[in-house]
Amino acid sequence: MAKRVESPSSINTFKQCPRKYFYQYIAKLPTSPSIHTVRGNIAHSTLEHIYDIDQTQLTEENFSLKIKEAAQRLLINFWKEYKPKLDQLKLNPDQERFYFEETMMMILNWSNHFIKDLTSEMQNRKCSIQEAYTLLTPIREQEFKSEKLSVRGFVDAIHKHDNEIMILDYKTNANSDIKESIMLQLGIYCVLYQELYNVIPQKVGIFFLRDKAKIMNVDPELLVMAKKEIDFVHSQTSVGEDIILYNRKITPLCKWSSGQCDFYGTCKPHDKIYQPN
Repeated sequence: MAKRVESPSSINTFKQCPRKYFYQYIAKLPTSPSIHTVRGNIAHSTLEHIYDIDQTQLTEENFSLKIKEAAQRLLINFWKEYKPKLDQLKLNPDQERFYFEETMMMILNWSNHFIKDLTSEMQNRKCSIQEAYTLLTPIREQEFKSEKLSVRGFVDAIHKHDNEIMILDYKTNANSDIKESIMLQLGIYCVLYQELYNVIPQKVGIFFLRDKAKIMNVDPELLVMAKKEIDFVHSQTSVGEDIILYNRKITPLCKWSSGQCDFYGTCKPHDKIYQPN
């Protein structure tokens, strides 16, 4: 059986639970929309386009205010654009207002960090706000795909600054710890970047939008780990598409106080007598 083209998400899903992987990527059962997914998409779109604002209107006196105003306008516009998907979630007005305001705080938090970086860039290089803005503008939403490894992924931001390459991903997570699944995602991005450009990024990290960017140096062990996990998942998913090949892994991620796995009703992990579906 040919290798399926995997992604950081599908690989992490298999590691979390092979049965969940089967339902989502082989059976292709529908998943439930989530406010966290939708507002994550809105936040990503806002940050992707904040670099495209009209910089000719920025001065050293007004750039802080102008960037915050632009970020707020972009968020409002994308919130309206995603309104049909938000409506599918059937949130009441108070709930939607809560998530909108929470997302706005994340965007403004990112803006404050960006403004601080711009200020430092102007001071250190003695350059204009426009020059600093250009220097800090990353490559955004770049797709990487490896035919050799049968893996693909979309990178939020690639910063090339002072001869240093840094891959950065945005997260709206409540928890700002770099967990094992995030490390694997970042490792896969580094592997894909290396294959395409024959260069290993020097740094990689996550900008937790509720908090700050957490950056680390890239070491060879990160790439070795990522390649090992890619190979492992391919070895397990290339043997066939029968459900019995994809064991359930019953953990607290099956069901928790405020939700449950999209496939909980199909999988029935906590039934006393279980029959594969």
